Amino acid sequence: MDITQTTSVATQAAASSADKSAAAISSDFETFLKMMTAQIENQDPLDPIDSADYAVQLATFSSVEQQVKTNDLLTALGTQMGGVGLTQAAQWVGMEARVAAPVKFSGDPITLSPNPVAAADEVNLIVKNSQGVEVQRQPISVSNETIEWSGVDRSGTPFVEDTYSFYIESKENGQVLATSTVEAYGQVTEARSQNGGTILVLAGGSEVDMASISAVRRVD
Repeated sequence: MDITQTTSVATQAAASSADKSAAAISSDFETFLKMMTAQIENQDPLDPIDSADYAVQLATFSSVEQQVKTNDLLTALGTQMGGVGLTQAAQWVGMEARVAAPVKFSGDPITLSPNPVAAADEVNLIVKNSQGVEVQRQPISVSNETIEWSGVDRSGTPFVEDTYSFYIESKENGQVLATSTVEAYGQVTEARSQNGGTILVLAGGSEVDMASISAVRRVD
């Protein structure tokens, strides 16, 4: 199913839900009228119900009816907006997104965007494989500038193809100030709607919320 079909299905589902709600409101209103009629027929002639009470009941039902309709409209609008987000995200498929998540290494350098603590005077890059095992630790410049992780060890031997996570350890005077996740560029392979949001799937299988993407670029 392509993106247009997915959006169409979501919109049709919202419309179907609204139709069902409208039918339920109509049914409830008929029941309400029957109950009110029975109430009038069975009231005490010597102590009839005040007409103001009927007005209050009608106003209350009308208020509930309008609230249900408003909720349906908001639900439909949210579904349509989700479709717009999915359409936008679909345009990112094949591009590289910068995100704080594991990315796949297939032999080509990976662009990293470190963000060390401002007070740090020493920063180490920590690399872990898909099993969470640390496979490399090396010093990098104390800077926010992007760097290229070449994916080779100290002897120049390339790491195996795998999904890797990147972290930086910020230090001052030899003391660790913080260890934080490094954003990396990974290729987007899929976009899908999930739980009311838009999820991007990266090469290697990482799933990230569209809102967590900090940058997107074309693959050269």
